[in-house]
Amino acid sequence: MKVAFITRSTLYSVPGGDTVQVVQTARQLVEMGVDTDILLSNAEIRYDRYDLLHFFNLIRPADILYHSKKAKKPFVVSTILCNYSEYDKYHRKGIGALLGWLPGDSIEYLKTIARWILGRDHLSSLDYTWKGQRQSIIEILNGAAMILPNSESESRRVKQTYFNKIKYMVVPNGINPVLFKPDLEQKKDDLLVLCVARIEGIKNQINLIKALNNTKYKLLIIGAHAPNQIDYYNECKSIAADNVSFVGHIPQNELVAYYEQAKVHILPSWFETTGLSSVEAAVMGCNIVITDKGDTREYFGDEAFYCNPAEPESIFKAVEAASAAPFDEELRQRILKQYTWKHAAVQTLKAYHLAAIA
Repeated sequence: MKVAFITRSTLYSVPGGDTVQVVQTARQLVEMGVDTDILLSNAEIRYDRYDLLHFFNLIRPADILYHSKKAKKPFVVSTILCNYSEYDKYHRKGIGALLGWLPGDSIEYLKTIARWILGRDHLSSLDYTWKGQRQSIIEILNGAAMILPNSESESRRVKQTYFNKIKYMVVPNGINPVLFKPDLEQKKDDLLVLCVARIEGIKNQINLIKALNNTKYKLLIIGAHAPNQIDYYNECKSIAADNVSFVGHIPQNELVAYYEQAKVHILPSWFETTGLSSVEAAVMGCNIVITDKGDTREYFGDEAFYCNPAEPESIFKAVEAASAAPFDEELRQRILKQYTWKHAAVQTLKAYHLAAIA
């Protein structure tokens, strides 16, 4: 079997959690004997070379619409369907705040068109400009052999929002246990708190900084700012007290040392499908503080500390509880059993076989 992973054109230039998911899943599939190529959506693609197409990010339907129609091949979609509506409606600032009055799909449509006009992203399908976000997604789901959400919760969101009859198989996000292998002798710094994420409004670093400013905790924010979020990044830096430090984007192998030292990792986002860095940090022995919005409870259950992203006080209390609590070894073992990229690849290959039969 030969499979084409077709991804957003900015997969490498603006790395995110989906970058890790794409690269690591492809690597594991190759090791399992599946010939897998990662292709950017703005590339010329020889569809005849592939038995199956695998798309990512349903929230970016223009590329999927174009390639799926042109290829006339069976395809599956890793949906990675985030819900930005609360952030867009209640927490955006400036001109962006006006978007909050629109339906979620209309907001995403305007964002896509704006990225295209400003030259920040490629727009493969001109059909998308008149079909719009919602109709494009429904058309994609109607043609897909299967979707591959990261959780049962995400599958329900896709079906309730767009299309109720699509086949699916959950393919959870994971970690590389060879890379993220903790040194159990390493002593944790109870006051070191990490936040590994792209710096942007949806990740909510502003309220995290407000929560921990001038406290006993040392907050280390690791990640680059999103291309259109320089003002947000500058605001984060301008309000940060001396106990808050910033590190740019670093490769995964360099994250290991930070995870080993920190007692707490936090993602106080307005929405998370998984929170990939939370899974990485947890297997490295960090206590996890995470948003209560999204699909996170399906991954972490009662073994994480949840916060309300709208309330700095809630964020602080969750960090305080996580810092004082012992690490739950059962969480690490559950991640190693259920949430590895090898497991994700096995589930993905099962989906491919079912898609080929359909």
